[in-house]
Amino acid sequence: MPTNSMEKPLAGQHAIVTGGARGIGSAIVDELHRLGAAVTVLDINKQLLADKASAAKARGSDVATAVADITDPDSVDAAFRVGEAAFGAAQILINNAGVADPAPFLKTTPTTWHRILNINLNGAFFCAQRALPAMMKANYGRIVSTASTAGLIGYRYSAAYCASKHGLVGLTRALALELAKTAITVNCVCPGFTDTAIVAEAVGNITSKTGRSADEARASLAAYNPQGRIIDPKEIAMVTGWLALPASASITGQAIPVAGGEVMS
Repeated sequence: MPTNSMEKPLAGQHAIVTGGARGIGSAIVDELHRLGAAVTVLDINKQLLADKASAAKARGSDVATAVADITDPDSVDAAFRVGEAAFGAAQILINNAGVADPAPFLKTTPTTWHRILNINLNGAFFCAQRALPAMMKANYGRIVSTASTAGLIGYRYSAAYCASKHGLVGLTRALALELAKTAITVNCVCPGFTDTAIVAEAVGNITSKTGRSADEARASLAAYNPQGRIIDPKEIAMVTGWLALPASASITGQAIPVAGGEVMS
């Protein structure tokens, strides 16, 4: 198990974060840096990656970046090699990259269906397969995926997204049991509506289709949360960081809602 300190419990560890240049992923990168990890940030957007790296380096954080298409195993392998060259094998994998494209079921095209499944589910599969051999060799690792409350319950007009996130929860549970005799844990965090580009897009869709104001549209999404609010990405990042800690060794196979009580188990 990697050594660490109380102040920086992830010191000496290397984390790879997909979709880490924006939204929840960006907040997760910041939290892992705060906990002492070196972080390799993967994203499809080269400019956002450069901006994220610049901000991290300005804080004195150890960071590497790689442009990656996580639906392509060869692209995943190349991106991991960038991180490994900088910081060695990764002890932590955060499968955060994801997309949503709401539509009624009968208007969900095969192209949309496959795109959402490829990014949200296949991408996590490819990244976990790439990360696991080194974790198994070291008999230590943490895999945490950003799922959604849509991985625990259903939502209207989100069949592809719900299917992908339910699949990610299932993958998490199956892999956790397969690795239960090792010191590798596998979990996912399930946010409710969170202040990200996906929610901003949802607000835009609501306003364009219903004529409601942006504030009214946001309020309609916040109403899903019994606390009556949109989640802050930093809240998701803190739960993710906790699951990445060595001290979270007994937490595996879990899908933890961060949704103000919207989903209870």
